[in-house]
Amino acid sequence: MYMKGATICVYCGSNHGSRQAYQDAAQAMGKELVRRGLGLVYGGGSVGLMGTIADTVLAEGGEVIGVLPRGLFRAEIGHAGLTEMHLVNSMHERKKMMVDLADGFVAMPGGFGTLDELFEVITWAQLGLHVKPVGLLNVANYFAPLLAMVQHHVEEGFILPQHAALIMQDTDPAALLDAFAMYVSPIPPAKRQDVPEP
Repeated sequence: MYMKGATICVYCGSNHGSRQAYQDAAQAMGKELVRRGLGLVYGGGSVGLMGTIADTVLAEGGEVIGVLPRGLFRAEIGHAGLTEMHLVNSMHERKKMMVDLADGFVAMPGGFGTLDELFEVITWAQLGLHVKPVGLLNVANYFAPLLAMVQHHVEEGFILPQHAALIMQDTDPAALLDAFAMYVSPIPPAKRQDVPEP
């Protein structure tokens, strides 16, 4: 699926978290992206796991595209050394641009912002607004409670099993990106008259 020059959007924390494993995973993901000739799209910050993965990709000679609302440039300490930095007017514009720029989406450990971005991009996949792979890099079993919650929603009849299956997951960046390369969405693309674009 992926040719050299494709991009992966990574959602992750603006903090480092409480385990060294999270930073190690961000570095491993960054190195794996560059090894495969894939660019990084991310939220544009220079701190936390966001900064770690961006710095790793840049240090390995890869390309990094950041997307950051102007009002958050100082709060998130926008990264000054990226290949491209897009400053936008709102969080909604940020998320939409990141989706448009990426060929797939990986969520790593993070907080409310990471979860917001993950669930929105999954919802868009469920509606057929995009047919790109979405996965979790499940470092130190970080996403186990989230996956259990999704399964609970399935059992209670609020999420269809085929929609829950849109969330791929692995503990290893290479294995997750291998799965991305083979991905074919089970959801047909939405017709424009049926579902408006986000």
